[in-house]
Amino acid sequence: MPGRKFWIPLLLLAGWFGGRAWYFTPSVGAEEYAPDFAAVRADGQEFSLKDLRGQYVLLDFWGSWCGPCRRESPALVALHQQYGEDLTIVSVAIERDSSAWHRARTRDQRTWPHQVMDYTSSFKFLGGQIAGLYGIKQVPTNLLLAPDHAIIEVNVPLEDIPPLLAAGASGVPTSHPQD
Repeated sequence: MPGRKFWIPLLLLAGWFGGRAWYFTPSVGAEEYAPDFAAVRADGQEFSLKDLRGQYVLLDFWGSWCGPCRRESPALVALHQQYGEDLTIVSVAIERDSSAWHRARTRDQRTWPHQVMDYTSSFKFLGGQIAGLYGIKQVPTNLLLAPDHAIIEVNVPLEDIPPLLAAGASGVPTSHPQD
């Protein structure tokens, strides 16, 4: 039977990974309702998440400075091109610099209208107002919302979204709490 020298490092390692997973999990989860927020889109139009009730929404938290986010852009563009009628993508860029955000949107061909910038002073803590509302502590992070804005899934792989849309994302709450 292994001794203390084996179990202590194993427990420390398990604690580190468990704590890290807990810390990086958004504060909202499946079967909760997405908190409403208002922002100004990249085109200067005012926008509120509440305006999109009745539609499936993919909230995409990303950053121009985030390599994995940028590598995910082609899949998001393809998803928008194929399912733009059935799925509204709302990209929330957590940024310190609006010019970097505009350059990244152009280079990555993120052409959908619902794109907002969530200003943060620290990329380490992602302290933007919208990120804070959802408890976002890492990017990329996404949330798939049902038409009543119940959260269907957090960090859903993009290739799993079409089958969820086709199935009508059954199993989610059907009534929304009073505003």
